[in-house]
Amino acid sequence: MKKLLLWIAFSSLTFWVQPALGEGELGPDYSGQEGRAIKSLSDDDISQLLAGKGWGLAKAAELNGVPGPTHLLAMKSEINLSDSQVTDITAIFEIMQSRAILLGTRLVGLERGLDHYFRSGEFSGEKLNELLSGIGRARSELRFVHLSSHQKVAELVTLHQVERYNELRGYSSSDNQCQNIPTGHDPKMFKKHRRCP
Repeated sequence: MKKLLLWIAFSSLTFWVQPALGEGELGPDYSGQEGRAIKSLSDDDISQLLAGKGWGLAKAAELNGVPGPTHLLAMKSEINLSDSQVTDITAIFEIMQSRAILLGTRLVGLERGLDHYFRSGEFSGEKLNELLSGIGRARSELRFVHLSSHQKVAELVTLHQVERYNELRGYSSSDNQCQNIPTGHDPKMFKKHRRCP
């Protein structure tokens, strides 16, 4: 009886959390992706990871007005970065880039291992957990490398340069960050971190 009740509860929960599919829908269409070298990564994903590119991992910073070194350096003239800013941001970029390449290469290798695991057909919960834990750690470390570089360059640029950066990147808002302090933030600390006058 206990097993029957657990099965009913689990079945109900499974049904409840599944997204509703319309008539004739089978969920996401992965057709064509079965030929990928690593099923969970596109060729573009692999290329970005091996080259130390951002892979969208720094969106939390980027879209909240905290620029990254790559784009700052690409727009140094338009943003009017000083020579010392360029030197400091370049150093942050080079460290970020070298670490991102190492971690991106590790992540690609771990995803290749996960792909091989499922291709082999020899399954083990312990092995799967080990593979996923390694992937999670590598992804987390990679994201830290990208986000922390945004944090570091935030200390080097002025509010005006950040506003110009966001405008050039298409994130411009008519709201002045120094005047519109989010609810719950200490105004003095918020202005200090945003380098407001």
